[in-house]
Amino acid sequence: MGNAVQDKDSQLSYLKNRLNMFLEVLDSMDPESTDVDDIDRLLQMLDDLEFKHDQFKKGWEK
Repeated sequence: MGNAVQDKDSQLSYLKNRLNMFLEVLDSMDPESTDVDDIDRLLQMLDDLEFKHDQFKKGWEK
């Protein structure tokens, strides 16, 4: 994958980029043709984003 994101500014930028990516995917979906697998992928994206946020937050609290 990519390089580890160490400083707080880079971590915030990473989270913003991932959130924007999620929103772009969501906006591109057609409600008429969206199926359960599509929703599951969206949920996985949110879970991944939450995991990264929690991981970064623990580092910020140190």
